[in-house]
This record gives sequence, structure tokens and C-alpha cells, in this order.
Amino acid sequence: MENKPNILLIYTGGTIGMIKDYETGVLKAFDFDKLEERIPELRQLDCDVEAISFSIPIDSSNMNPKYWVQIAEMIEENYEKFDGFVVLHGSDTMSYSASALSFMLENLSKPVIFTGSQLPIGDLRTDAKENLITSIQIASLDKKNPGIKEVCLYFEYKLYRANRTTKINAEHFNAFASLNYPELGESGVHLTIHEERLFRPSKGKKLVIRKKLDDRIAVIKLFPGLHEEAVQCIFKNENIKAVVLETYGSGNTFTSPWFYKILEEAIQRGVFIVNVTQCSGGSVIMGQYETSVHLKKIGVIDGKDITTEAALAKLMYLLGNQIGRKTFKTIFETPLRGELS
Repeated sequence: MENKPNILLIYTGGTIGMIKDYETGVLKAFDFDKLEERIPELRQLDCDVEAISFSIPIDSSNMNPKYWVQIAEMIEENYEKFDGFVVLHGSDTMSYSASALSFMLENLSKPVIFTGSQLPIGDLRTDAKENLITSIQIASLDKKNPGIKEVCLYFEYKLYRANRTTKINAEHFNAFASLNYPELGESGVHLTIHEERLFRPSKGKKLVIRKKLDDRIAVIKLFPGLHEEAVQCIFKNENIKAVVLETYGSGNTFTSPWFYKILEEAIQRGVFIVNVTQCSGGSVIMGQYETSVHLKKIGVIDGKDITTEAALAKLMYLLGNQIGRKTFKTIFETPLRGELS
């Protein structure tokens, strides 16, 4: 008899791993060793599930690159023993973490599914059970030749490419959206995976874990009335190696000479500036309007349709791997994990 797929659950923290003490009303951490007791439906899945956890689970608001390395190492240490991985994570920073892991796990050939919930696992109306069960099922699909060889995010009946997602709602169950790339799968009466949309990594290459991340990055969101001193405050800081510039519409900025001067001087000093639209969906098209022509001339990196979350993760990854200044712009503007079109 063929062995069942082995799936590893990695619990980092977050609402999905909490249960409510109905006598006190207090939320407490869930014991994942008793996973089947709490969710007996897991016994119906045609796979074996094991769980490991951060020694001290964290609220996702406290997530940072050192924890991303910890998640990556947990996958690295168990990569040969398991056929798929499900990472349980708080929803607030899930898109950041999942985007980061998509770059860190180079030549990934197994599914890594991030999921979480808006309500605790023991709550009467929880979304945790469905998100968890379906994520495990997706991670266990097609053991011999897994169709999913990328980092994904599953939430409320939708499977997304992780580095295309952003959290759009703090109250509804459909908390995430992927506005510039269609969902990879849907869970309804049937579980449907759109294979033509999946990322196809190079075949036969061994998994490489990229653990060096450089987080000396800032984000500047443009708004009418943004003051010169505020912009100078960031660009005068010599520790800042890259800046994500959240611009208007298709990559437009105001045309004040002081603004262009600050950006041009920073680029000449070796600071990388990425132009990302602050719109939820759509793409930067530098040069389409007069208000972005000069950005193109001075060497601002075109973020195209990348999310801010993925732009930050990609910058940390490229800076951490010390990509040379001459090729940095070209590499950033090239899709590495399907993060931009």
C-alpha cells in the first residue's frame, strides 16, 4: 500500500492557534499535540499530519526577519521528511511573511501554504477549521509530482500566490485579496486548482535557503502636502539602503524640484528606490504621464504591479545577497517567484 502524504504544520502564533476558555472568556494557546481531538475531521484526510511550534508563539504584529529565518529553517530541517508544509500565522503580517518566504525558499519543489483565521479555533463561528483543513488538503495533493511548488496563502475558500496578496479587511472572513494575479485555486463543493496559473520553478535544482536578509529599508507613502523635511529625514539617514516609494496611480509623483533632487542624489549615493503604486490594484507604468517621466530618467526602479509587501521582501532578499549595483535594478524588475507581471 502506498504511503500517505506527510504534512508538517508549523505554528508561529496568531488567532488560529488560540482557543477560548468559556468559563473565563480568556484566549489561550491551543495544544497542537491534541489537534485531532479538537478537529476530528482531520481523520478523514488521506494524509498524516505532524505539528511543530515556535517555542514561544508570537503575535504576528511582532513578526520580523529573524522569525522568517526560523520558519525557513524549520522547513529546511524537515524538507526531506514531508511532502508539504502548512504555516499557521497571524493574519496581520501574513502577506509580508509569506512573500519573504517565497524569496528565501529558492528552488522550492513542494507546497508551502500559509493560513490563519479571523476567529479562534474553538469559537462557535470560527473560520479556522475550514482554513486549516483545506490548507492541509492542498498541501497533500499529488504527492508523486506536486503541482504546487511555491509559497501560497489560503484564506476563506481561495488559494493565492503568497507574494501577490495583501490584507484588505480586518473584520470579514475574506481578509485577503490578490488584485493583480488571479487565485490559484478555489474551495467549494469541489477543490479546484488552476494548474496553468501555478509557478513553474527550474527542474532538478536543489532547495537553497536564503537566510541573509537586510532590513535597512524605509517606505514613503506620498500624500498631498508631504513636506521636504520629512523626505530628507529618511534619505539623509546613511543606514537606509533602499526605499519603497508608494506613488499615486500608475506611478506618479508631484513635480517639485526639491523632491527630484533628493531622489537623484540618493540614487547616485547607491540607495535603491522602488516605485510602487499605493492603489490596491493596478501597475506602475513609469513614463506614461509627465509626472513620472523624470523618475524613469534618474533610475528609479519600476515596481510594476508588485505589492508593497512583496517589494519589501524582495529588497531584503536582494540586499541580503549583496546583489551588485549595476544589476540590482534589472534583477528587481525581473519576476523571480511570480511576484510581478
